[in-house]
Formats: sequence, C-alpha cells, structure tokens
Amino acid sequence: MDNRSPQRYHSLILASERIQGRIDRLLDEVDEAMRELNWEQVRDRSQAVLALDPNNQDALTFLAAAERALGGSTAPTTVTHTAPTLTTTPATTPDQPTSFANGRYQVKRFLGEGGKKKVYLAHDTTLDREVAFALIKTDGLDETSRTWKREAQAMGRLGSHAHIVTVFDLGEEGDQPYMVTELMGGGDVEGIIEDAENHRLPLEQAIKIAQETCRGMEFAHSRGIVHRDLKPGNVWLTSDGIAKIGDFGLAVSLAQSRITQEGTMVGTVSYTPPEQAMGGEVTPKSALYSLGAMLYELVTGRPPFWAMTLSS
Repeated sequence: MDNRSPQRYHSLILASERIQGRIDRLLDEVDEAMRELNWEQVRDRSQAVLALDPNNQDALTFLAAAERALGGSTAPTTVTHTAPTLTTTPATTPDQPTSFANGRYQVKRFLGEGGKKKVYLAHDTTLDREVAFALIKTDGLDETSRTWKREAQAMGRLGSHAHIVTVFDLGEEGDQPYMVTELMGGGDVEGIIEDAENHRLPLEQAIKIAQETCRGMEFAHSRGIVHRDLKPGNVWLTSDGIAKIGDFGLAVSLAQSRITQEGTMVGTVSYTPPEQAMGGEVTPKSALYSLGAMLYELVTGRPPFWAMTLSS
C-alpha cells in the first residue's frame, strides 16, 4: 500500500457520508415538491439524486411520476385522464398518515427518514404546539435494539434542559413505538457542516456549539445518562442557533450494565472511543472523546480518524 492510500481512504469515506446526506436532503425536497404538485422540481431533484445514486428506487419512482405528469400536461388528449390517476398513484405517498395517537398529533408534513425512524412535523392538538413526531422502525430489529423504549424513557427522565432536546411523549401507534420531541428549527450540525465553506465552521460558531453540547452532556451525566452516539448528526440547533443534544437512541444509564453484548460495537465509527468500539464500559469520558472528535470536524472539515471497516 503506497503512502497516499490513507488519504484516499479518508477522502472516499468523507465523500460517501456527504453524498448520502445530500441524497437524503434531495429526497426530502422531492417529497415536499410532490405534495405541492410541483412536477418540474420533482423531476429535477430526482435526477439530481440519480446522478449520485443511479439505482435509487425512490428517485426512479418519483422521476417516472414526474415524467408522466409533465408529459400529460403537454398532451391535451390525455390531460383529463392523467391528472386524476396521478393523485392516487403510489408516488403520492398513499401510506402518508394524517394523524397519530387517536388524532392528538395531526401530521402537517413529512420531515425525513433515517435508519431508525421516520420523522413528521405534527401539531399537538392537546397542547396546541408544533412537535417532531418520530415513528420508530422495528422491522428486523433484534431484542437488543428494542431497548429503545427503556433508553427513551431515560432521556425523558432528564426533564427540561437548555441544551438537550426535550421528549414530550412516548407511546405506540399500532405495533410501532413513537417518540414526540420539541421541534428543532435550525437543523442538525451535520447539515451545517455540509453547507459550510470547505465544511468548516467559523471558530466562534464551532466553540459555541461545543460549549453548549458540553453543558448538555454535563447535565445528562449528572443524571446518570451517557450518550453513546454523540456526533454532528445528533446535535441539533434551534431556530436561533442554540445547540441541543438529541437522539438518545443509544443512551445508557450508568446504573445498569452494558446493554450490548461483550464485543459488540455500537455508535458511529468516526466518533466512537476505543473502549466503546471494543465493547468495553461506557463512561462520561467516552462521550467526551466523541465531543472532541466532533469539535475537530467542526474546525477542520473532517473527523480526526477514519477507517474503511471496523477492522481497518
């Protein structure tokens, strides 16, 4: 292996993570354009996704729908038939829920989807406020992964803190668990990094985010909770730029034994401390390592360490 290989690996992994983030955001834009029947934007955004991922099935479906709609709009003989069909086609999200929890949470729009959950902007009709409603994915999860509820309850026990995303409610919709949290209007720090010049934040902003994240960590640790997946994608900003730690899906109480089996690595590789990667005990020092890795990325544009695989 030549001396340039590590740098090439770094670049490949960084590019892969950035590309996936861009794809997710483009698909969110496609979904929003679909709701507004803005077929030109649906087509353009779908094509942008396919330029990055030629086999993306969602983008292919959206593009096909857009082409049918735009094609029908230019052919007078088919307009009356095409438009009604498109309003009921699967591409218009037939499984889009309108409400949850017996109507308490009225869905306003779909915000995004990750590996663990689907998130919606919803209106809490009981307390008359906007919230983020996360429907947890359970398909294919083993019993270890199903500890989400215990961990989410631990997050809920944290109560209200200026730098931790507040959990408002937990429950089940059918056979799927859900979690309701405060709405974070500024997006996640990962998106801020992605949009920044050279993926580097101004030093003042980076330090502010790190300080506020540290305050949230300190509070969680004082309550016996350690976040095992602290990273830019799990730190969110309010609309006025205040950082809050969210997604405690891998959080663990210091009072209980490790949730994972011995030798099982949990977390995100680039921000995971060595002891956690090896299945060892997770402590507040572990989260401090992750914070350091995140701060490093905020000011340099990439995490401090990379690996092609866990064994690299």
